Amino acid sequence: MLNDTIINAERELYLTLLELAQQQPIAYEWLKQLPTWLNTIKDKANYAHAPAYQASVARLPNLNVNNVDLNSDTLTIDASLNESERKQAMALLKQLMPWRKGPFQIGGQIGDDESGIKIDTEWHSDWKWQRVAPHLGELKGRRVLDVGGGSGYHGWRMAGAGADTVIIIDPSCLFYHQFMAIRHFVGNADNYKTHYIPVPLEALPAHSQLFDTVFSMGVLYHRQSPFEHLQQLRGQLVKGGELVLETLVIEGDANTVLVPHDRYAQMNNVYFLPSVAALIGWIEKAGFSDVRCVDVAVTSTEEQRKTEWMTYHSLADFLDPNDSTKTMEGYPAPMRATLIAKR
Repeated sequence: MLNDTIINAERELYLTLLELAQQQPIAYEWLKQLPTWLNTIKDKANYAHAPAYQASVARLPNLNVNNVDLNSDTLTIDASLNESERKQAMALLKQLMPWRKGPFQIGGQIGDDESGIKIDTEWHSDWKWQRVAPHLGELKGRRVLDVGGGSGYHGWRMAGAGADTVIIIDPSCLFYHQFMAIRHFVGNADNYKTHYIPVPLEALPAHSQLFDTVFSMGVLYHRQSPFEHLQQLRGQLVKGGELVLETLVIEGDANTVLVPHDRYAQMNNVYFLPSVAALIGWIEKAGFSDVRCVDVAVTSTEEQRKTEWMTYHSLADFLDPNDSTKTMEGYPAPMRATLIAKR
């Protein structure tokens, strides 16, 4: 028997935007485009694997869920699974590999793969949240946009922190269906506060000014025009709203910016790695104020690594085998900074 998880989630998204539009008419522009956004991500002509991903989500078993903990480092769904349900769910979730952002636990105890399922993702996204969360303004009751949110792990954590509405955006067909798989088990435990629109930031109506807090984590260095990205982020914030920006940086002064010639850590879509001082200048030039750097951390091979749920190459394969402070290309190894600013 197939479930209606995706249909229900998309209906709740529509109702959330409709309610918002009654207060903020610009949201009607979102509603007009919503059918196209949702149909495009499921169109086999655009994404060859889309029908298979949809089928995997639709075939997930319905479980008796006792509790959902969105505040645990491992997002935990307390449910009882019999062996048949566990094997069925495990097989279907593995059809949605690679899982990059998490971790998640479905049934059993945390880390227990005998009576439950631990989705041990490539990234310890909980480590990033631990670095970012202490510096955030109040999320309780706020409307939040998570740009480039991947499978939705951080979006769920934002809901757990008390956000009134969280909208995750990311154009990945796989990530969209991973989110829906987790939504299936979360059910309405978050009162449907957490939503996913499968589009990039530039697809949203410009200057919506709908959100109290906007997150952009792990996106800026993929943008060919970082200033355009910053201005688009600013356009989604209410006046006085908070930007949370996390991106790759390098050591240096206000004039230091690395532009990789070809690849960076084997990624061919990395364009600009500024110093923290340069990045502060960029953010201020884009019209933000009260810019501050709250965290700088070198990415370790414990935080990003190959797992059973992401079996391809990971960070260890992208570093110089003789000097882990450098990438294979000879650039400084990945270091990430988190900055917070006001609109």
